[in-house]
Amino acid sequence: MAAVAQAQPVVVITGSREPLAPERLAADVVVINADTVRLGSADSLADLLRREAGVQLSRNGGPGHSSGMLLRGTASSNNVVLVDGMRIGSATLGFASFESLGLAQLDRVEVLRGPGSSLYGADAVGGVINVITRRGKPGLQLDGRFAVGGYGAREASAGVAGATDAWDAALSLSSERSRGVSALRPGDLFGNHNPDLDGHRLDAANASLGFKPATGHRIGLTLLRSRLDSYYDGSEFLPPSFAQDATPNFRNRLDTEVAQLEWRGTLAAGLSATASAGRSVDASVDGGTQPDRFRTQRERLTAQLAWQTGSIGQLVLALEHSEDQARSTSFATEVQRRNDAAVVELTGHAGAWSWQADLRRDDASDTGAIVTGRLGGSVVLMPGLRLRALAGTTYRAPTFNDLYFPGYGVTSLRSERGRSTEIGLEWREATSEASATLYSNPVRDLIGFESDRSRCPPDPSYDFGCAANTRRADIRGATLVAGQRLGALALKAQLDLLRAVDRDSGQRLARRAAHQASLSADWTSGDWTLGARGLRVGERPDLGKMLAAENTLDLIATWRLAPQWTLQAKLINATDVDLEPSRDYQGLGRQAWLSLRYDLR
Repeated sequence: MAAVAQAQPVVVITGSREPLAPERLAADVVVINADTVRLGSADSLADLLRREAGVQLSRNGGPGHSSGMLLRGTASSNNVVLVDGMRIGSATLGFASFESLGLAQLDRVEVLRGPGSSLYGADAVGGVINVITRRGKPGLQLDGRFAVGGYGAREASAGVAGATDAWDAALSLSSERSRGVSALRPGDLFGNHNPDLDGHRLDAANASLGFKPATGHRIGLTLLRSRLDSYYDGSEFLPPSFAQDATPNFRNRLDTEVAQLEWRGTLAAGLSATASAGRSVDASVDGGTQPDRFRTQRERLTAQLAWQTGSIGQLVLALEHSEDQARSTSFATEVQRRNDAAVVELTGHAGAWSWQADLRRDDASDTGAIVTGRLGGSVVLMPGLRLRALAGTTYRAPTFNDLYFPGYGVTSLRSERGRSTEIGLEWREATSEASATLYSNPVRDLIGFESDRSRCPPDPSYDFGCAANTRRADIRGATLVAGQRLGALALKAQLDLLRAVDRDSGQRLARRAAHQASLSADWTSGDWTLGARGLRVGERPDLGKMLAAENTLDLIATWRLAPQWTLQAKLINATDVDLEPSRDYQGLGRQAWLSLRYDLR
């Protein structure tokens, strides 16, 4: 819910690779806590992120369909997505499928807004989204939820977790489905509309098991598996006529797997270490009567030391080895990338001052060596008021499609490079908060489609164009946040202003709104909580069309009918706005939900 103050101190990992209080970071980090995940109005992870972290959403239909997250005006391929610190997503497309991650498995979400390449490597240009799953806590926790909604929607989940002195464990299962609507509108630009319903089904499970062999040491295993079936509109051009045919029922079957084994221990006073081995898999079967298959497998080994040096702060040294492999019916052979990286980071504070600096060197088998860094700090001007500043360099590596896709990929492509600077002012007290952040992020060597035949390889398969480093982008903006608690009423507002343009043409970058604003209000009295969520997304260009601004309103009523039982009613898009999340696609209209939840904690 929209509370300003939290009972427990907030500690984040994503901003520095080690647990640290947000006020010790120069970076802009947002934490979406468990109560907001469980009790908010969001219908998906993508919707949760745009309401709570100011991320813009581009989606090919409603929930369950391909979703792109534009963090600080950068494309989905310019952001890193982690599950419990392990990178996920397609190495061919270059971005993660948010639609394959359900809310039931989440404990919290940490969002680093701004440069992250010096901590996490390639693609962290706009930021890093770290989805953190459940872990067992002392005692026994049981939870379950069943919900029904419009458009034939059903959701069910169950979880159990607990911990003793030596062991901790957690398990959760969930399933959701919806009949949906036709993904495309009639008369779409490419003639792919099919009037059938394009629904989805998502089944997911995650498990966590931890063991403490000695004081200060823990060995943990985390597993996540999801299976998404979603339908969409498309066309085939099959022999002998090669005529367009939009009648097949196009389907995307996406499997996401994440597994990670980690040891963390205290070696001496002020010295801790972490070692982990992880693997993620993104496998899809996508198409109509002749579907294509894609499979990405990512493997990573990490060793990390954190030393509390005393006066100069915490020094972190990390080594990483990763291997990405991709197979597809579009590639003649398997393609792969190996990368070795070293990270040095220093965070510290003295009196009113805090500082943060990090440096990373990546050496990839196909793009060579790249060094990125960040430098920043903050100062407390007066109790509750903090000024911070940060500057860093970033890069995005070409995807496997950019390098190897037949008739498009070019192996000599350079990585995109960016320079990011920001300054922020934050004020917090027991019942109030306010912050303002200004940022600038010019990016060069953007990878895109090049139609000039003379700039493509001589092979005849490139007669229609190729991938090339063709453009430069200028991205800058501001984020304003304010929150206030007035007795039983909690208010929170956020405004994002964005200027994202192609520096060569002066045109706005596609699907970026110049402004996005959200407002939430929650009133609590006894066992009742009444809430409202408003969201405004400004006009944005997409494929030659200016998508109209959208204003949506969600209403929530929650009743704790017994100590462990909660009944909740939600009305999503209460005013039944006609949503167009990307050109010619349509979202859901007004949707009512009724859910019953059991929580034993």
